[in-house]
Amino acid sequence: MNEVEAISRLYAALAAQVHKVVVGQDQVLQQLVAALLAGGHVLVEGVPGTAKTLLARALGRSLELSFGRIQFTPDMLPADITGTHIYAGDGRFRLQPGPIFNNLVLADEINRTPPRTQAALLEAMQEAKVTLNGETIPLPQPFMVIATENPVEFVGTYPLPEAALDRFMVRITIAYPAPSEEVEILQRLTSAPSSETLLGQIEPVATAEDVAEARRSLARVVIRRELLQYAAQLVAATRQDPRVRLGASPRAGVLWLQFARAMAALQGRDFLTPDDLRDTALQVLGHRLLLYPDARLEGDTVRDVIDAAFSSVEVPR
Repeated sequence: MNEVEAISRLYAALAAQVHKVVVGQDQVLQQLVAALLAGGHVLVEGVPGTAKTLLARALGRSLELSFGRIQFTPDMLPADITGTHIYAGDGRFRLQPGPIFNNLVLADEINRTPPRTQAALLEAMQEAKVTLNGETIPLPQPFMVIATENPVEFVGTYPLPEAALDRFMVRITIAYPAPSEEVEILQRLTSAPSSETLLGQIEPVATAEDVAEARRSLARVVIRRELLQYAAQLVAATRQDPRVRLGASPRAGVLWLQFARAMAALQGRDFLTPDDLRDTALQVLGHRLLLYPDARLEGDTVRDVIDAAFSSVEVPR
């Protein structure tokens, strides 16, 4: 079994555990695992009741990694995330670490806390370390933040600015389940006392070293030079669209290729195709594009811009 096949088998094992609790959402789960292996963070959007939090918790249970949850509120302070030094009683201060000091951190309803507190989390995401009282403390590896937000509720929220959104490798939207899946959800949750009971059935199937090894193995996924040129042209096309005020940056292109490479590996392939870029474009580029107000009034969306970019660039053979 080669290294890429091992990644595919790892994902299959994770999915089997997560699906003990979560019905459906196969694509969302695959994208979460791909972001983890690609070293990125994820912003998950969905209306209440679509299993955003449950999915993140189930993934955390299936990995033998430390897991922390931050429930954001308007009165939360940065120290509630990063921790602080407290007096130990012997003339010294000791670190009381916050929930950010975990491998997998669920940042629930990130848009419900003020920008100052958001910034404490976003800085940790960018630097993979926290500075407290002049002391720089590295975060455990692997480190991943799964942030959730409700896209339809605006009262009492603090929308993430563009610079903050750029810290997330991908933005994933969770839709309502299919009718047959919803019936299965009702069956499970009316048969079990609670979702906690279902979560207790999950067994960890991967360690931190397994994740680190899978990350290293992603280098085995070949990206032809023609695809590098294709991705660069597509990214540039978003900046040249007259409807776009802020297009995708070169960093967006790098993250796009990393995420697409991880998605290919999860499917058991050691090579990238143009379809991999098309299938992952909206998740990686969508939250990085800012349209002019006139374009939005005309009904244009970031999806329209991305589709136009693909239409304008020739697909490599």
